[in-house]
Amino acid sequence: MNLRTGTLLSCWLAVLLLAGLLGLPMQALAQQPAAESVASAATDPAVPRIGVVTMQPGTIFFERFGHDAIVVVDPVSGAATSYNFGYFDPGEPDFVSRFVRGEMMYYLVALPLEQDLGYYDQAGRGASVQWLDLDPAQARALAADLAERAKPENARYRYDYYTANCATMVRDTLDKALGGGLHAQLSGRSRGNTYRSESVRLASPAPWMWLGFDLGLGPFADQPLSRWQEAFVPMRLADALRQARNSEGRPLVQSEQQLLAHRIDAEPAERARAWWPWLALGLGLGAGVIALRRRPRLLAALALPFWTFSTIAGGLLVFLWGFSDHHAAWANRNLLQLSPLCLLLLPGAVALLRRRAPGRLFRITLWSVAMLSVAGLVLHWLSLQAQYNIQWIVLLLPVHAALAWVLGRRLPRLALHAH
Repeated sequence: MNLRTGTLLSCWLAVLLLAGLLGLPMQALAQQPAAESVASAATDPAVPRIGVVTMQPGTIFFERFGHDAIVVVDPVSGAATSYNFGYFDPGEPDFVSRFVRGEMMYYLVALPLEQDLGYYDQAGRGASVQWLDLDPAQARALAADLAERAKPENARYRYDYYTANCATMVRDTLDKALGGGLHAQLSGRSRGNTYRSESVRLASPAPWMWLGFDLGLGPFADQPLSRWQEAFVPMRLADALRQARNSEGRPLVQSEQQLLAHRIDAEPAERARAWWPWLALGLGLGAGVIALRRRPRLLAALALPFWTFSTIAGGLLVFLWGFSDHHAAWANRNLLQLSPLCLLLLPGAVALLRRRAPGRLFRITLWSVAMLSVAGLVLHWLSLQAQYNIQWIVLLLPVHAALAWVLGRRLPRLALHAH
């Protein structure tokens, strides 16, 4: 989840923005002492030293989730190699179509640690390494496994932004070396975080981004996560490693070392989300619609962009559910609040703008859209396959209901000609 991985989450929720693959600059001379200290840190010259490097979030949308990699220090040469699971090839056949369908293939790439850190230094993003206390056999096996997997014929893997990204691949690689010990320690514990809460938190500095996540994620994103699942976020993985134990019962993290200072805004903190401001705004908008009941032409001018947005957003949610592998967006109940049926309202809005009465289909569709919004509230109360979208319900339901009440009836001719 760095400059090269991008953040597929924001891409498909913001009209499928495509992040570019950038080459990494060479490390600045100021970083060479840090690399040398990494190379000299091995305690046993016969055993490779293993560490996990965690890069802090950046300011660009595809940097918001941070990044990580595994570093292996060669016991003979002292060279530090970064094994980075965050590469993709935009030159692959059908790259764009696979991206849209959620069928991305990523690569494991091995490169010198100082080169891997170069971009983060220029961007002001902090980086630190956690040196792991592995037994010699585990360290050798892990280093050999990474070297084999980094070969071109083995490097590709199917990417998933929650279950198979740069952080989870690092997590799974460590767990394999520990014989399943990491999974055993983390899978039964939870802090109550969800994919949605973590996504919204990390994207919070960019309003368009977190709103896109919140609108586009379905019930899958609201399951309480174990500490194991929560490690899809690199910083959460680093925190979990601090609490983990190795096969001998000792702390897994032997020591930590800062490689780069963090010179930009820190990772957003956790905070509770309140839905009542959304309700207040929704009631205010609904009251505004009712206040304009004698001015249907002006009301239609305001409703037209709202219905257009609902049509586009609802159509995108239908595509993500029915025609893509973006499973985190499947069965999204926000479809009941942003229905593609709003497409049928657009001709009626145009008719009102021309001071003509819309047809019967317009009125039926208006009430249908409002009833779908009410159904979304009922489903939320029943908590069937729970989805945390109460904020969207209380924002949009008053608007749909008010529009149906004002425009879903036969309008008097006098009202149609009012200025």
